[in-house]
Amino acid sequence: MTVVTPTSPVGQACDHEVLAVVLQIRSGVLSALLWWRAFAPDAGRWALPGGGLRPDESLRDSIRRQLAEKVDVRELTHLEQLDSRGEPDRVPGRRVVATGYLGLVPAGADPGLPGDTAWHSSDRLPRMAFDHEDLVRAGIQRLRSKLSYTNLGFALAQPGFTMSELAGYYRSALGHEVDATNLQRILLRRGQIEPTGDTVRPGRGGGRPAAVYRFRTRVLEVTDEFAVLHPPRRSPEHRIPPPVPSLSTERVPDAGPGH
Repeated sequence: MTVVTPTSPVGQACDHEVLAVVLQIRSGVLSALLWWRAFAPDAGRWALPGGGLRPDESLRDSIRRQLAEKVDVRELTHLEQLDSRGEPDRVPGRRVVATGYLGLVPAGADPGLPGDTAWHSSDRLPRMAFDHEDLVRAGIQRLRSKLSYTNLGFALAQPGFTMSELAGYYRSALGHEVDATNLQRILLRRGQIEPTGDTVRPGRGGGRPAAVYRFRTRVLEVTDEFAVLHPPRRSPEHRIPPPVPSLSTERVPDAGPGH
């Protein structure tokens, strides 16, 4: 008979923390809110805001409290549970189960942040503590998925917007080009947006005033269960031609990460 020795004592205390992946479109960039850990373990790395769950509070109440107290974020337009992490070694030295949340801050909001907290581009995340980078990636994937089949765009946008502005928010969140005219057609057909009756004056270049729209409701709704927002297809004349084989034997230097 094989005897399995437990890696930790039976009945060992297990801590429970709640963490928030807070995202916002800032200057056209999808950004994540992180704070700098000044203490061990993983001191000197960036982490997600959050902390321990109190005995007398729910998960949702806990993350809202900690966002308000620790990073002064109170302007969330959407908050939903993301996933749970319970690997025994995810935090060195003790057993900690984490429940992750996805929180969205609308464009234009600028919450006051403590000195150890900052927004970071989701494309250039710094070195992060524990498994927090995986949680950020999961949050971005959840956002992109739900933009396809729900009205979650309301949580990224200001209450009133032009279609050009809204397409910019979608472009930043999805990571690919979004045509404003096509987006307008899709969202109107799904009943997500409606015109306010207001217009925005054209810029110095002239042109017609841009219509202002709003989301019909700022509560999450599934509007097209099986929809997916794909990147635009390149027409044949705009496709990048394959590289021409070179007769040179000179070695091309590595372009580095991200290329």
